[in-house]
Amino acid sequence: MRRTDPEGQDSGDGHAPARHDSRSRAPARHGPEGHGPEGHGPVRFGPHLPDDGLAVLPELSAVLAAAAGRGGEEPAGGAPALLAAASGYWDRRGLPTDPGRVAAAPGANALLLALTAVLGGDVLVPRPCAAWWAPYARLLGRPVFHVPTPAESGGVPDPYALLETVRRVRAEGGDPRLLVLSVADDPTGTVAPPELLHETVEAAAAEGLHLVSDETWRDTLHDPHATVLLSPAEMLPERVTVVTDLAGALLPPGWPAAVARFPASATGDGLHARVLDVLTALGARVAAPVAAAAGYALAEPEAVTARRSATVRLHARLAAAVHATVVAAGATARPPQAGRHLYADLGPLRDALGAQGVGDAQELEDFLTARLGMPAPGGHRFGDDLQALRVRLSTGPVADGGTDEQRTERPTVPDPLELPHVQRALIGLKSVFDDLRDAQRWEPPR
Repeated sequence: MRRTDPEGQDSGDGHAPARHDSRSRAPARHGPEGHGPEGHGPVRFGPHLPDDGLAVLPELSAVLAAAAGRGGEEPAGGAPALLAAASGYWDRRGLPTDPGRVAAAPGANALLLALTAVLGGDVLVPRPCAAWWAPYARLLGRPVFHVPTPAESGGVPDPYALLETVRRVRAEGGDPRLLVLSVADDPTGTVAPPELLHETVEAAAAEGLHLVSDETWRDTLHDPHATVLLSPAEMLPERVTVVTDLAGALLPPGWPAAVARFPASATGDGLHARVLDVLTALGARVAAPVAAAAGYALAEPEAVTARRSATVRLHARLAAAVHATVVAAGATARPPQAGRHLYADLGPLRDALGAQGVGDAQELEDFLTARLGMPAPGGHRFGDDLQALRVRLSTGPVADGGTDEQRTERPTVPDPLELPHVQRALIGLKSVFDDLRDAQRWEPPR
């Protein structure tokens, strides 16, 4: 009999050889399916994507405004101009792409839902993973199995754990078909090294899995000269569909648009056609003004690339400062390499947190959100063990604040750490974590 926990994860004793064995959970504290401990509320859906804390690029606003008079409906999957722009975007990244093998949708969630529906079978994801991946499989009634990631990075499962998970699922009557991964990861902010990615892609290919590579954050490397990022589509082009949400580096989150690149094969053509069927049935079309802005951004004119580079520099500085604060307090976290997130393990501060009534990830989320005055979603929202004291911290709320003029000028500030609202946010963060560190030192052993 197949066993999954209330969030659709493997139960630790059934399939995945997870490092954080969910048998340590207290089952009596779980509510109905899709809910966390009693009194904590639903955890089926994850936190919203934080914005970059900046004003919208004026050139993007102008393109959107110029297209605001278009009253016609965009075709499902995107109009030719948008598909051609997406094709050029991938061409420049060493992934030759025919516009006929591209689809656009109002957000990556619609694309992943369509892909999951079309591919069928069970879904494999890393632990932890982006909070929005698993809900769409569960919505379709598909089991989701979390596979642990190696110590050096998140986003890509350990290849040996992946093989073991696939074989266990099949031995118990399951049908794993889809692996979702991310080389530039949310929530951990890390980039999978090429050698790990190669081994995992080989393992997935050996088991006949189709891969969906979420590359939303690929253009946000904090140090592009020191970090090598490869797409699984470069290694296994016939079995990888690439999905990119433009909110990662090109558009504001409030302008939903995403694109998918399908394999150049008969299988890819069939998958593309069936995904278009699903998008049509859902009415998942990019709004015409947003499509115009998306096409402009994907073409990567100088105004867009300059803003993107400045934004990445800003959030890299903030991420490094947040990481230093967290580690100095005694918590652990992988150094962030991309995006606007940091994934921290506060397990070393468990006694100090316990004195504050914090014993699991949901209670940690509540505690830090209240103390910091910004969202701090617990690791359980990313498929991690509820009992593990892990949390995703984001740099977007640290960057946010100030007047509209300040939000416009922020990317050009020489040192963002000198900005008053950033200083206040970082001082508040340091105060909370220093208090936990000091309390941990004086907390008597239990």
